[in-house]
Amino acid sequence: MTACAIEPSAADEEDSAPGAGCTITVDGAYAARLAQQDGSCFPERWTLDGPEPYAVPLPGNQPEEPGTEVQPMGDGRVLIRRLVDGRHHFALLYPTGPGTGELPLGAVEYPDGGADEGASLRLLPPAPGGVRAYALAVGPRSSAVWLVAGGTFGPEQLAVVPGRCSGGVWLDRDGRMLALDRELGGRTKAVVVDLERGGEVSPLLQIAADSDDRLLLADPDSGLILVGSDAPSPGQERLGWGVLGSTLPVRFPESLRVPECRDCVVTPFAVQPGQVLVPESCGVALRIDGPLGSWVGAWRPRARRMCHLPAPEGWLSGAGLWTQDGVLRLPYATGEVPCGVAAVAVPWGETGEAGGSGETGEYGGPGDAGPGDPVHDGAAAGASGTPGEQAEPDPPGPVVARPVPLQQAPLARLVTN
Repeated sequence: MTACAIEPSAADEEDSAPGAGCTITVDGAYAARLAQQDGSCFPERWTLDGPEPYAVPLPGNQPEEPGTEVQPMGDGRVLIRRLVDGRHHFALLYPTGPGTGELPLGAVEYPDGGADEGASLRLLPPAPGGVRAYALAVGPRSSAVWLVAGGTFGPEQLAVVPGRCSGGVWLDRDGRMLALDRELGGRTKAVVVDLERGGEVSPLLQIAADSDDRLLLADPDSGLILVGSDAPSPGQERLGWGVLGSTLPVRFPESLRVPECRDCVVTPFAVQPGQVLVPESCGVALRIDGPLGSWVGAWRPRARRMCHLPAPEGWLSGAGLWTQDGVLRLPYATGEVPCGVAAVAVPWGETGEAGGSGETGEYGGPGDAGPGDPVHDGAAAGASGTPGEQAEPDPPGPVVARPVPLQQAPLARLVTN
């Protein structure tokens, strides 16, 4: 199973409370959240891979601050980030009978505000494998990626990226290639940071020279990516999809919009795993926020419509995962059920299913786009590659995928099986 969290923009990060909601490991075995009881906050670990989900509270000696972040690790421990006197302290929490054990990991001095106006630090989404955890420190002119759990000598700075970065999407199953949305020169473009080559930065996504292009989700199995860009509608971000390694442009289908609700915000949060070489069949789960509340959307590239589903009562909004066989699992908590997971079988049906690769064409590129289906050449910077060109077969032995720009080269080499 694969779980993906919402990747907020820089503005969203400033407006939202860190630690809100629920974070799930990539394999779907554990989740963690900052729960509340009687006005006090405390970490809580959820176990999701057993017959029934259950929660274990991990309270400390005193209530946690609302801005505290927690993240589950692959072995069941919970990473916690606390801000104390301008220093970000990291520790691993674990249950010890009636109490909570705590293993301090060290601290990073990167104050929120202070002398460096606009500086911040937050945990990145859970890394594949569940052994390591990373944080993104954003300053006025550069951003740094820190290894905060799983290292040898405490927190370690791995990379410095010029510009202010947000988001955070893992592109491979090894936890090596990290995509970030970098704001530089007044524009936001997705870049790739290679954590095993000294933090080498490469361009990843450029749909138009004057557009803001963010990577929202990526599935290493199928290569399906979800992007947000204002290229098709200047000044207004739209959702699009593409495939790592494809020579076709990024597509922006009407089915990824909610035209009957102009004030709705649509945010993808999970992709169905295990769909090797068939990205058009991958289910995508989306959180839809409107004036009357939040609900769940389910969509896949080959469909010409979105399925709208009611969210379970107490849904930890924006959290969820798919099983390989296409069941959407949504965690929720209510007074009667403090730890629950709703299993939703999406009624795809046959109506609205499109044959082939989907309902959109691409802006400035070839394709089967219909009216109102803008298509943009997915571009990022890179080597050559003509439309329809077959990707070169991987050489024998383990191969480390290298990032290549979408505009000038296919993204196949980013995909590792």
